[in-house]
Amino acid sequence: MQDEVQALIARSNRLGADPTTTNYAGGNTSAKGAATDPVTGGPVELLWVKGSGGDLGTLTRSGLAALRLDRLRALVDVYPGVEREDEMVAAFDYCLHGRGGAAPSIDTAMHGLVDAAHVDHLHPDAGIAIAAAADGPELTKEIFGDRVLWVPWRRPGFQLGLDIAAVARANPQAIGVILGGHGITAWGTTSDECERHSLEIVRSAQTYLDERGRAEPLGPVIAGYAPLPTDERRRRAAALFPVLRGLASTDRPQVGHYTDSDVVLDFVAREKHPALAALGTSCPDHFLRTKVRPMVLDLPPTAPTEEVIARLQELHTSYRDDYRAYYERHASAGSPPMRGADPAVVLVPGVGMFSFGANKQTARVAGEFYVNAINVMRGAEAVSRYAPIDEAEKFRIEYWALEEAKLQRMPKPKALATRVAFVTGGGSGIGRAIAHRLAAEGACVVVADRDAEAAAAVAAEIGSADVAVAVAADVSDATAVADALREAVLAFGGVDLVVNNAGLSLSRSLLETTEADWDVQHDVMAKGSFLVSREATRVLLAQGMGGDIVYISSKNSLFAGPNNVAYGAAKADQAHQVRLLAAELGGHGIRVNGVNPDGVVRGSGIFAGGWGAQRAAVYGVPEEKLGEFYAQRTLLKREVLPEHVANAVFVLTGGELSHTTGLHVPVDAGVAAAFLR
Repeated sequence: MQDEVQALIARSNRLGADPTTTNYAGGNTSAKGAATDPVTGGPVELLWVKGSGGDLGTLTRSGLAALRLDRLRALVDVYPGVEREDEMVAAFDYCLHGRGGAAPSIDTAMHGLVDAAHVDHLHPDAGIAIAAAADGPELTKEIFGDRVLWVPWRRPGFQLGLDIAAVARANPQAIGVILGGHGITAWGTTSDECERHSLEIVRSAQTYLDERGRAEPLGPVIAGYAPLPTDERRRRAAALFPVLRGLASTDRPQVGHYTDSDVVLDFVAREKHPALAALGTSCPDHFLRTKVRPMVLDLPPTAPTEEVIARLQELHTSYRDDYRAYYERHASAGSPPMRGADPAVVLVPGVGMFSFGANKQTARVAGEFYVNAINVMRGAEAVSRYAPIDEAEKFRIEYWALEEAKLQRMPKPKALATRVAFVTGGGSGIGRAIAHRLAAEGACVVVADRDAEAAAAVAAEIGSADVAVAVAADVSDATAVADALREAVLAFGGVDLVVNNAGLSLSRSLLETTEADWDVQHDVMAKGSFLVSREATRVLLAQGMGGDIVYISSKNSLFAGPNNVAYGAAKADQAHQVRLLAAELGGHGIRVNGVNPDGVVRGSGIFAGGWGAQRAAVYGVPEEKLGEFYAQRTLLKREVLPEHVANAVFVLTGGELSHTTGLHVPVDAGVAAAFLR
């Protein structure tokens, strides 16, 4: 048993590693074998199959469902027919063997009813190209003879499992089938043989497309629609992305992903792209992620940005009207409510593709699926005509009761889900703590720091590029700030939450403070906060989704201490920026608040950089005792840590203080002299 399961997982991981073989979280694999029944002590035949929602490329033992094969196959005798086949999914639970593992998926019947020890169901681009071709049955026979058979389109479920099993029984020479409009299924007596058969089908289909396909299946390049040069293309993408994100978030907030791969740029430059895009995707896994069809800009890449934005707004209105009409055409009394009418994919000629989702991974995967769909369209058009399943069938899957139940089981989003945070000075100390806390609460985080390596280290600590990215940013340089915000936009689609945390300090008396000392502290904190807020506000206004700007100021913005004129004055400047911007930006739904920490010694980049030694000398205490000294002069007698400042940032931005702006929150353990008056 253990060997069979290990072989199944290894095979699944190999097949799932290639996105042209099967898409993320798509397809499923299985193995049958004998185990010992812990109740009777006798042998029992089991089916191990990838469970609902899992991904082949990252599949582990916990992602498998284990079912008794005799009970699963006995369901054939009580099957109520295709009109009630959805009831069979609940029946799978009564076939499970033991506790734990994943929930059985809708495709479980396909694996259990086919009389082969190992079965693969995949969504390869080349296979779907044949499956979605108008001449699919004829092409299947021409490419594979009687080694691979055609199964007409049927929605995934128990009946499809019966159909495939019948074909396999009637054709003992066959190694698999092409599923009309859907994908492929292959089988074998061993895990290795099953994998060989799967890859044989994929490679044979791809070879046929390569050798027999037309040279330009998508038509010639439209005059004036060639891709913009790389730098110009990315600047145009950054200018459009916040606008598109705002449009795509009309019904609910979304995170974005941008793709300018050669596949996408070539597709949107070709003559057939508007008509093919309008037909929509075919494979169920594709359109569940991408919606039935994308929104497509119908202007050339050289059109002025203002004209493009105006046209995108018009197209968005039309898209929403069309989607609502699509829903109303096919919805019945028992259909789930419409989930939202905004596009999940937007195609912009010369620039690329923008995809959207409830988080970065979902947005990225939607884009990857549409790349798969482009490959399918190209392949089908190369040897036939692209003919996806009809709109009514797409609606049956998009608004399937089983799909709705899966969505309802998803965990409640975290407080900052869908929000993109931009944290300056994020490479150490307070900024690092803020970045970690915001990410833990569901935000996508852009870690900005003058030290690019430190920023990259913090982003890596947080997780993959789906949750955190690093950008190098000298906040005192307007060009560097603009570049950093542009990279943030290209990473996640925009910015919602800006934390002005970058800072430094030099502790010197008035007479010892040089002009350079004054300038560097004001450049980083006063000017730097202004530059970041100004550039971020451009993005916030383009999105039209409101937002938060938080200044990490200081107790010293209110309290007059010795040997601190440049730092204290710069912090006071920041503190008043909070009030000024709160007054100016409130009408746009942008809230501006501040946090006033004090005595954050441990983990602080400022204190480690010499400020600690200087302040310790001022107060006549050893540097290693400075944190304790600060704590003892507070009302609460507690030391302030970077995490405490991060907590305040979250409280200000997490939704509970939605009606608060212009506020300064002290995080100083209680310094009476710094109380706001």
